Amino acid sequence: MKRIGFYSGSFDPITNGHTDVLRRSAALVDRLVIGIGNHPGKTPLFSTEEKTALIQSETKTIAARYATEIKVVTFAGLVVDAARAAGATTIFRGLRDGTDLDYEMQMSGMNGAMAPDIDTVFLPASPEVRHITATLVRQIAMMEGPVTSFVSPAVEAALKAKAAARKV
Repeated sequence: MKRIGFYSGSFDPITNGHTDVLRRSAALVDRLVIGIGNHPGKTPLFSTEEKTALIQSETKTIAARYATEIKVVTFAGLVVDAARAAGATTIFRGLRDGTDLDYEMQMSGMNGAMAPDIDTVFLPASPEVRHITATLVRQIAMMEGPVTSFVSPAVEAALKAKAAARKV
């Protein structure tokens, strides 16, 4: 039986913090499904297609290193429904700090009540990426600040292109 995990987020953009969790999640499963959540109340910087392409680019070496199949999907409903549709038995969540823990514990409890067959595994962020949030990365990039230490070179280039397009 294949071990299938699910890791969701907005990935707007995918950051070094996300790839930290992805790398560690991939080491624990045979297949990792990355779910890009589409939240109706948010206006993303990147389109779903752009996010998918960036995630696929960022995860190629992770998939090869751990011999893990990595698939990217989109969803608009509940994470547990998307995880179940993917065949996952584990939802991975990254934790940066105590605030994340409080929120994620509540989510884990709610998800567990709705889908007791799906476990949640918390992965504490590595110290070097603990401070990174996609929201702050977007803000810094749109103000043409340096994001080199927060994202890969490919994501940095995509952010610079978005910032330049907004200036026009």
